[in-house]
Amino acid sequence: MIKLLLWLLLFVLCWPLALLALVLYPLFWLIALPFRLVGITFEALFALLRAVLMLPARLLGGGPRSST
Repeated sequence: MIKLLLWLLLFVLCWPLALLALVLYPLFWLIALPFRLVGITFEALFALLRAVLMLPARLLGGGPRSST
């Protein structure tokens, strides 16, 4: 909602810039998409490595304890 209000304010103050932003936003999103996918992949890879490296400690009882 805030983005829409900011865009409307920009449209009132400088409509050519607002229309340019409206046209270029999908292009920027398409260019940024591969970088987001790489980031998600690396985040999953690091989570997997952390889980594998912490497995021996968790098996030996070093993990978080449940209260029940």
